[in-house]
Amino acid sequence: MTLTNDFTQKLYENFAENPKFRAVENAATKNGLLNALEARSSHANNLPEFSIDLTSDPVTNQKQSGRCWMFAAMNTFRHKVINNFKLENFELSQAYPYFWDKYEKSNWFFEQLIENSEMDDRRLKFLLQTPQQDGGQWDMIVAIFEKYGVMPKAAYPESSASSTSRELNQYLNKLLRQDAQLLLDAVKAGKDVAALKESLLQEIFNFLAATLGLPPQEFDFAFRNKDKELVKFSGTPKEFYDQFVAVDLDNYVSIINAPTADKPYNKSYTVEFLGNVVGARDVKHLNVDMSRFKKLAIAQMQQGETVWFGCDVGQVSNRKSGLLTLDAYDFETALDIEFTQDKAGRLDYGESLMTHAMVLAGVDLDENGNSTQWKVENSWGKDAGEFNGYFVASDAWMDEYTYQIVVRKDLLTEEELAAYAAEPQVLLPWDPMGALA
Repeated sequence: MTLTNDFTQKLYENFAENPKFRAVENAATKNGLLNALEARSSHANNLPEFSIDLTSDPVTNQKQSGRCWMFAAMNTFRHKVINNFKLENFELSQAYPYFWDKYEKSNWFFEQLIENSEMDDRRLKFLLQTPQQDGGQWDMIVAIFEKYGVMPKAAYPESSASSTSRELNQYLNKLLRQDAQLLLDAVKAGKDVAALKESLLQEIFNFLAATLGLPPQEFDFAFRNKDKELVKFSGTPKEFYDQFVAVDLDNYVSIINAPTADKPYNKSYTVEFLGNVVGARDVKHLNVDMSRFKKLAIAQMQQGETVWFGCDVGQVSNRKSGLLTLDAYDFETALDIEFTQDKAGRLDYGESLMTHAMVLAGVDLDENGNSTQWKVENSWGKDAGEFNGYFVASDAWMDEYTYQIVVRKDLLTEEELAAYAAEPQVLLPWDPMGALA
């Protein structure tokens, strides 16, 4: 229907004559919508007490970059290093895998264009929209660790571009789109693109090395542990991984909860065009219902190991207070607005997808062993929230807005292992399960 003046006048009067709405108007225009609607009771309902509490190590800070998936993975590793080597605190270099991920994603982008040069316009536009970005998924960081190893932050510290990545991404994508045109024109002309691709990758490498710093191929590192013992290392990043981290990454799998009709539970899935390292293992997920999803996360924490997880962190999230809880804001009382769309509907209609990766560092269990709330280690620095950078997530919030965890294979049943190992269904490039945290 056409919006007539009479109809709009009726809406105007309905609002103007409602004293509750006028009171909310005053509060929201003065203080902002969410500040005005913040529910005080949500603080008392979500106190940071957990029956399983695995770490209180100082949180890291990804600053103005989208590297949460890297930070979350390396935070799970650094807790092991801190405990195993009796350190006060320790960080792995987040800038180091960032460099190699940018390099590998550029090559991945080139390969997708060359191998699929006759792709339809929608797929080509999808690739060109964001040739590369800061985000990623678990299997992508595994590919970087397995190929390049890790190193301490002291050996390859942050740069301006790794901490504030907007300019780097802007100009790298500008360069990659230009390169895409050169490559596709060469393919259409029947030319051998191998030499052209090599020259383009040299240009990319030069850009990254100048912007982020040339990563060392070997380095020296030393520290004193809590017992005042001096520990020295000299070698490559891969040797450092083997000596200090020593996690067999093949033992970990990605579990998702996507309750949409196109993704039956207990089946495996991958996503077209999703990856970073050519020749590495595919990004692959096993879809399970939310009850099983949480049981797997709990089981890993009960054995003393934190859990990498992906969620939609911006949904009803109180960053100032460090609360992820459905009762954070009271829209219903203030504005008679109720958000009723379920998890499947939010995925299908583009309202939600995975936007951020963090670490499950604890959980509170009731007398029956069921979760009631979760301790979340974020990577936004110690001043985010009221708990030194850790957040509290209610169990109901986890149900609605958590999509992925990474757990050990030995926690899965034989049926789940078989389903994960089976040939995965290939999802379209723009499927929400292809979102990068």
